[in-house]
Amino acid sequence: RKRKIFIGQRTIAELLDVMKDTMVKFPDEKYLFPCSNITRDTISEFLKENDCKYSEAIIYNTVPRDLKKLKKVFYDILVFYTPYGIDSLIKNFPDFEQNNTRIAGFGKNTANAIKENNLKLDIKAPMKEVPSMTRAIELYIKESNNLN
Repeated sequence: RKRKIFIGQRTIAELLDVMKDTMVKFPDEKYLFPCSNITRDTISEFLKENDCKYSEAIIYNTVPRDLKKLKKVFYDILVFYTPYGIDSLIKNFPDFEQNNTRIAGFGKNTANAIKENNLKLDIKAPMKEVPSMTRAIELYIKESNNLN
């Protein structure tokens, strides 16, 4: 029996577009939705709205790590890929002051979490011209050092 794996190019909307065609062709198929314990509801809401038979499979848990022993360590750049990373920073370091530390955020929700915690978002990805965090950091370093 063949299995089909759905992969979006960049966004959940693209993934859902790919899935919708298959769901129309095969309305009785069952789907497995691998996710974390703190996943957003966008995909599961879409599946419910389209009467899709699916099961969620939590394949990993996102848990905060105790980083308090790093109190006297300073970094040039902190990179966050989820709002949960910002929550962990604030939980571990409630008196965190950004000072000269640059903060990079991947995605709209992460960027919003950074701003909501009164931190400055220095490096943002993805954007049309900067699809990856690696490229965003590279451009930031070049611009900061006038290497363009």
